[in-house]
Amino acid sequence: MALWQALLIGLFAYLGRNQVPWLFGTTGGWYGIGRPLVAGLICGVILGDVKAGVLCGVAVQAIFIGQITPGGAVPSDLNLAGFIGIPLAIAAGGSAETAVAFAVPLGALGVALHNFTMTIQAAFSHRADRCAEQADARGVRISNIMGTSVSFAERFLIVSLTCYFGAPFAEKLLNSLPELVLNFLQIGGRMLPALGFAILLKQIVEEKWMIFLFIFGWVFASSFQLTTTALVFIAIAISLIYVMARYNKNDSGTQSTSAAMNDSLPFYQDEEGNYED
Repeated sequence: MALWQALLIGLFAYLGRNQVPWLFGTTGGWYGIGRPLVAGLICGVILGDVKAGVLCGVAVQAIFIGQITPGGAVPSDLNLAGFIGIPLAIAAGGSAETAVAFAVPLGALGVALHNFTMTIQAAFSHRADRCAEQADARGVRISNIMGTSVSFAERFLIVSLTCYFGAPFAEKLLNSLPELVLNFLQIGGRMLPALGFAILLKQIVEEKWMIFLFIFGWVFASSFQLTTTALVFIAIAISLIYVMARYNKNDSGTQSTSAAMNDSLPFYQDEEGNYED
């Protein structure tokens, strides 16, 4: 990997880091280019292998697909996992399973680095508060810049240096590993995305019987060799049928209940022959 490629990957890794304000805050950064799927495309373009980058990005994204980041709590730093694991796998000639194997420990390391960085940045926040009390606008600006530079130094330098010096090491490591270890990494790399989807299903499935819809889709796609696009349209059709059947049933029950209530109400006839309740 060339030095300019490593530096460019490090720059994008910083822009996609959590709590970095440049790309519309966390919207374009952490939730945009910080996602492994987008990181895989970016790394693929930089390294000249878009297909491998996207495939690695999909595999790594599948692990963290059910992960949410409430506030500043980061269960796993998928930004560091993506922008180091994916380019190292591409440069070393590895597969998507290799990127997944790199991503898991890197995600845990990124959490430790994030917490350490946020602890250091707290000192600059207190400095900015003291400057604000003294109406020192210049001091507030300097404190903000110094606090942001900590995130830049942490993410840009670590990612750039690791990608530049770690690519030959990763290539030698993969070449020196026995076949048993490589098979283990491939199996683990295929199991971890399934775990990510399981976490996602646990969050979105309201009733336990809905899990059979997921199993049905998997069996249907495997049996008939359907593409993902065709499977999406089939799923939309089944969803519409289910929703219409459920709401029509509820509407019928509501109308029956209303009619029964109206029939049970007493009516009285006045002197002119009109009925009133």
